[in-house]
Amino acid sequence: MDTVAAIPKYNLNEEQEKKLILREYRALLRSLKAKLKPGDRKLLRHAFEMSAEAHQTMRRKSGEPYILHPLAVAKIGVEEIGLGIRSSICALLHDTVEDTDLTLEDIRREFGEEIAKIVDGLTKIATVVDVNASQQAENFKKILFTLTDDPRVILIKLADRLHNMRTMDSMKREKQLKIASETIFVYAPLAHRMGLYSMKTELEDLSMKYLEPDAYREIAKKLAETKRERTRYINEFIRPLKERIEQTGYDFEIYGRPKSIHSIWNKMKKKGVTFEEVYDLFAIRIILEVPQEKEKEACWKVYSIISDEYTLQPDRMRDWLSNPKANGYEALHTTVMGPLGKWVEVQIRTKRMNEIAEKGLAAHWKYKEDVSHESRFDKWFQQIREAINSQDSDSIDFLQDFKMSFLAEEIYIYTPKGDLKMLPVGSTALDFAFSIHSMVGSQCIGAKVNHKLVPISHKLNSGDQVEIITSSKQKPNEDWLGIVVTAKAKAKIKDALKEEKRKIAEDGKYTLQKKLEGMGAGFNQTNIDTLTYFYKLQSQLDLFYQIAVKQLDLKELKEFHILGDRLEPPKVEKPVIEERHEPAHLSKKDSELIIFGESSDKVVYNLANCCKPIPGDDVFGFVTTGKGLTIHRTNCPNAARLMANYGHRVVKTKWARNKEISFLTGLKIVGLDDVGVIHKITNLISGELRINISAMTIEAKEGVFLGNLKVFVHDKEELDELVTSLKDLPGIETVDRYDTE
Repeated sequence: MDTVAAIPKYNLNEEQEKKLILREYRALLRSLKAKLKPGDRKLLRHAFEMSAEAHQTMRRKSGEPYILHPLAVAKIGVEEIGLGIRSSICALLHDTVEDTDLTLEDIRREFGEEIAKIVDGLTKIATVVDVNASQQAENFKKILFTLTDDPRVILIKLADRLHNMRTMDSMKREKQLKIASETIFVYAPLAHRMGLYSMKTELEDLSMKYLEPDAYREIAKKLAETKRERTRYINEFIRPLKERIEQTGYDFEIYGRPKSIHSIWNKMKKKGVTFEEVYDLFAIRIILEVPQEKEKEACWKVYSIISDEYTLQPDRMRDWLSNPKANGYEALHTTVMGPLGKWVEVQIRTKRMNEIAEKGLAAHWKYKEDVSHESRFDKWFQQIREAINSQDSDSIDFLQDFKMSFLAEEIYIYTPKGDLKMLPVGSTALDFAFSIHSMVGSQCIGAKVNHKLVPISHKLNSGDQVEIITSSKQKPNEDWLGIVVTAKAKAKIKDALKEEKRKIAEDGKYTLQKKLEGMGAGFNQTNIDTLTYFYKLQSQLDLFYQIAVKQLDLKELKEFHILGDRLEPPKVEKPVIEERHEPAHLSKKDSELIIFGESSDKVVYNLANCCKPIPGDDVFGFVTTGKGLTIHRTNCPNAARLMANYGHRVVKTKWARNKEISFLTGLKIVGLDDVGVIHKITNLISGELRINISAMTIEAKEGVFLGNLKVFVHDKEELDELVTSLKDLPGIETVDRYDTE
């Protein structure tokens, strides 16, 4: 945790502030002590003084002097990522060009080209927030170019983001939501891909603290309550292993650590279980200190000790010793049955592997002699370069494609000759074909996975051996874009489709030329632009294509006027139609009130179908093109993507009370199939709570019943009361809300 957080805010006088700033600077110096070479201290001091002077008049939202932020970022870089002097100088200066009078030229003059380049990269990232979506994609590409050029840019940016997330309490709620969404959408996966596991975990937990505050608090509370019992269990589990490993003579550490709140929450959602039913709330970690050439042997030896002592769960074995992840992560993971019939995850790694797992890419530079990892990162950077170069400059999908292709977990696929290819999870046979060569991808008609024939859309699993079947008659079509997930495949398919479109468009171009010349108008750029605009098309290519495939009727050209050889579009008098958008929910009287900012106005809006919000839910407004305002729940499946990509369209929104409107919502009930259970449920809902039931289906199977209810409620309070009352009924196991169709 950064040291600033513990210091009382707002009430420090100038003298106390100076002392505090100096204390933080000295703490940074102490953490860099082992890395300081002659002249470094002077250079660092110069960067600190320049930054302090540039930010002199600036304060953070909490009221503290702004310079404490760059100091904290530099300290995170050194202590938690393992960065050095030059990176610390860049961290101290990272906001100066963006926010103060200092220019890039000043930094280049004082510190040289290398540092200026990194600060320039960090300045470009700062402009990513709050711009239109295609501009955002553009900026993100710039960041990635810098990443492949000098990865320190991203490492410092991650330190900056982590400090901002740790100190976000003073910000407005909508700003918190925006930053947390961006963090969970891009920065946490990026930290993971750079091999910074503990940072990725903390970024996810902090994002959840703002996006899902109730669930976060609930899990944190339960973790605290069960800590003593967990510690007792861990000690009991570790005891026999400790004795056996000691006999091998290895120098080792063994301890249990709790899983992150975010990963526990994910398990609860994915498996539909309660906190109490999540079996792996913690993992046991064994860290061995052995020479690098003996690492594999030692890890497997410890693995065999564990398998002698406890029963293994075979399908939960993960061997990242033989095949490290693309971000360099190496370890053996296994899950075993511990005392009291509980499953426990055990991770085995060496001290070197542990440092790489904690500090990721930065630790690789330290172990530079290990060429295999270096080339894995280089391969990844190379793939990113290819993807950026082949992307359309205005591609709004870029961020999504990048996330899918480069931030996902990877799977290992083998060619028929046994060569290894790494692809993101979710990749298909068609992705694999394009990863071999764009020509192989374009002519792919099917594949053999482990010698069995499969379609091109077949999803691959790690360890599959894949042979691609091609035909010279095959060519990409529009549907292929829905089959692939990798950026390379998408870009190549789009290029091929564009090429095809261009060929067809030639006919349309010829048709239009004949038509215009026949009318006495010139076939020139001005007239083509006029027609493209008139028919509301994106480009002249679209215009020619639409004419060629007869989707555009050129009869309307008769209405145009010709001045010289220039086309003048007809002036159309549009009748004024008063549009009324009705809210997309049942209303008995008035439109529901929503409050924006401090003023309360009647606003027409739609409720998002993807998450079906009801009053009382934590919500935000999203301005949708053509539809006006749409209301989403902050935990909607699409929320992170919308807030991260289109922050400028997000509107602060909260409910006003209006008991006149009912909202349809769904409940899933699971319990024991008992006589009269339906009567008990309907009696409680309609009789006691006087809530209207819209629909109800009950299925009973082998002693368990599953009920689906659709009810009309006024707000979340009423829904929560209903859920609590249902759970209190004898024999009811779980009651969960779901979004009605």
